[in-house]
Amino acid sequence: MTLTCQQLLQKHTQAWQEATVHPFLVQCKLGTIQQKQFNTWLVQDYLFVVDFTRMVGRILANAPSQNFDVILGGLVALKDELNWFKEKAALQKLDLDTQKQPTCSEYCDYMNSLAAMPYPVQATAFWAIELAYNQGWQLPGVVSEPYTEFADRWGNPGFTKYVKLLEQQADEVLQTGSENIQHQAEEAFLKVARLEKDFWQMAFNAA
Repeated sequence: MTLTCQQLLQKHTQAWQEATVHPFLVQCKLGTIQQKQFNTWLVQDYLFVVDFTRMVGRILANAPSQNFDVILGGLVALKDELNWFKEKAALQKLDLDTQKQPTCSEYCDYMNSLAAMPYPVQATAFWAIELAYNQGWQLPGVVSEPYTEFADRWGNPGFTKYVKLLEQQADEVLQTGSENIQHQAEEAFLKVARLEKDFWQMAFNAA
């Protein structure tokens, strides 16, 4: 039986909900998140995105050429995103040249390890990571200032469309994947879900 991204979401609803619904995001919506919590997320997420960008570059190297347009578009967006993080950190006088917390390190190590995985597994993890950002910031609804622009960055319709294209690419390569590869893709999805949950909690624990 061919595995699809939607099947993963339907099969693992609890794990995915925990990845995308968290008190950190709820308090951003309400405007009650503490500055230390948000700043922790901002710095650690920048460090995460640096390694995520490297991961996407490796995925591009393995991708079929017909997938280049979408992935290259993602890399261009990541260039803007990294600069945007730097601007936000500068406004708060935050030092981005700092150590990753253990949760962030674990996530980055996992992304690095995906280089040894078959391309369908990489494509599934790529989609899951971006979907977690998309839904995590979209599901709370209208987010209070000063966090509105953060929600808009990953919750906007354009980003949602991009994530849908990543889903289509993952589904296409999963169709030709062996049963073992599909099992690895499912494990990757669950790993991303768990790491996303832990990342929100890491920031929330900074209170």
